Amino acid sequence: MDSGVRVDLHGRRALVTGGARGLGASICRRLASAGASVLVADVRKDMARELCDDLTGAGRDARFVEMDVRDPRMVADVFRDLDAEGHAVDVLVNNAAVDVSKPIEHLTADEVTRVVTTNLLGPMYLCLENYRRMVARGGGHIVNILSTAANRTWTEAGPYAAGKTGLRAFTHTLFKEAQRDCPGIGVTGVIAGGMETPFIMERFPDADVSMLQSPDIVADTVLYALSVPAGSAVSELVVVPRKEPSWP
Repeated sequence: MDSGVRVDLHGRRALVTGGARGLGASICRRLASAGASVLVADVRKDMARELCDDLTGAGRDARFVEMDVRDPRMVADVFRDLDAEGHAVDVLVNNAAVDVSKPIEHLTADEVTRVVTTNLLGPMYLCLENYRRMVARGGGHIVNILSTAANRTWTEAGPYAAGKTGLRAFTHTLFKEAQRDCPGIGVTGVIAGGMETPFIMERFPDADVSMLQSPDIVADTVLYALSVPAGSAVSELVVVPRKEPSWP
């Protein structure tokens, strides 16, 4: 499906976490089609490299970056390596996320830690590294992928909702600080409803796909956030399936 959003990202470099599949892969394809040089950051090496091969085979600029967002040292090392190569990240998309669908009484401490670290601390680590670099350069854009769970939660989603709610609050704070620190920096939270991606379908194979939306629609929403002229700012966008039961 072709994107209806038009934005020229030639000469700009984008890093997408969780970029190997699902929504992350859709975002990588959209960014690459708009002309961006895309860094596909993921722990799924084979899938990420396959996506990069597909993009480069189509004449796009993409390469794999191994990154576990839960590891702040690995995150810092990636940005130091990019600095050494003279490659700044102009667009950061924090997309990587996991979930454990269990009642709270059956959750383990390790499961809670994995979800919250991936979904909240990981994006914060990325922002800590890249935001200060964007301030020094005078511009850039950070997009944090949120969820309807940041507004209204449901059963078996305690850690996930906690992480996404925290990330929404962090995103709002970062937006306000960017207004103060550097008008050239955009910060956008994208609240996405249910999508037909492995994130849902692997856990709920019997899910009614008519209740879900294509990840390409959400990827278009990311492009829209990047297309807004410098005199305006998009702090938050909501894109949900027409039949979304968890919003508002």
